[in-house]
Amino acid sequence: MSMRELAVLGTASQAPTRQRNHNGYLLRWDDEVLLFDPGEGSQRQMLHTGISATDLTRICVTHFHGDHCLGLPGMIQRLSLDRVPHPVAVHFPAGGADYFARLRHASSFYETAELAVEPIEADGQRITLGIGTLEARRLRHPIETYGYRLVEPDGCRMLPEKLSAYGIAGPAVGQLLRDGLLDVDGRRVTRDEVSVTRPGQRFAFVMDTGLCEGVWALAEHADLLVIESTFLESEAALAAEVGHLTAGQAARVAAESGVRTLVLTHFSQRYADPRRFADEARAHFAGELVIAEDLMTIQVPPRRVASAG
Repeated sequence: MSMRELAVLGTASQAPTRQRNHNGYLLRWDDEVLLFDPGEGSQRQMLHTGISATDLTRICVTHFHGDHCLGLPGMIQRLSLDRVPHPVAVHFPAGGADYFARLRHASSFYETAELAVEPIEADGQRITLGIGTLEARRLRHPIETYGYRLVEPDGCRMLPEKLSAYGIAGPAVGQLLRDGLLDVDGRRVTRDEVSVTRPGQRFAFVMDTGLCEGVWALAEHADLLVIESTFLESEAALAAEVGHLTAGQAARVAAESGVRTLVLTHFSQRYADPRRFADEARAHFAGELVIAEDLMTIQVPPRRVASAG
């Protein structure tokens, strides 16, 4: 895998099908490898991705319905079996702590792995990572549910022609980048004068939910949005009743939130033809659209064009 991409382990919703495994999504983002919502079979599906349990740094669970968490016991035990040498953080709704405790010790095994258990206790909770900020937002579902987004801070890109105009070269460039200002021949040059903003990248993960404020907050300006589209518009009333989205709703959120690549997943077993989701989404979203399939790999789009500083 490249440095920033998503591997899809499964795309089914409540029940798996012959073509769709239960949920599971692996995000490699520089030195972090995050596993989202490991459903049944996730451990085996990982064998096809080139990512091992030893690579995992973080597990994020949106809620404790079985198709999003019943792969946890196997994954946790695999961390110990493979003697993963580093702590692995685990995030989940704090209200589901009892479920997590039972899943963690669902059967007898020799526990050697170190889990850093960090429940999500409030809407908007942020976890600071070396690569940016992981933020959780409350979603609307029959049980406590959170979506996640990973936000890289904005950086800057130095402009060679402007550096040259001020006579800045070599180690002085690094000093200016670090300190934000530099005295050159009696004149103070600021970083903003010789650079443009390099927007940080954003990844968003939205599972079981009806439309709510949290959905919009997570999707805002996402470079890659992975979002459930359990139903088609023909079942919109059912979707609203059980706390799920349609393909059309997910696409409208993406279009209005400035999403670059939209990944639809978590499909009801009632639909055999995924092209119906694409057709429905295309009526609302003109950007890059991916109808997720098991074991596909999706690249995080290249950075947005830098803007003037």
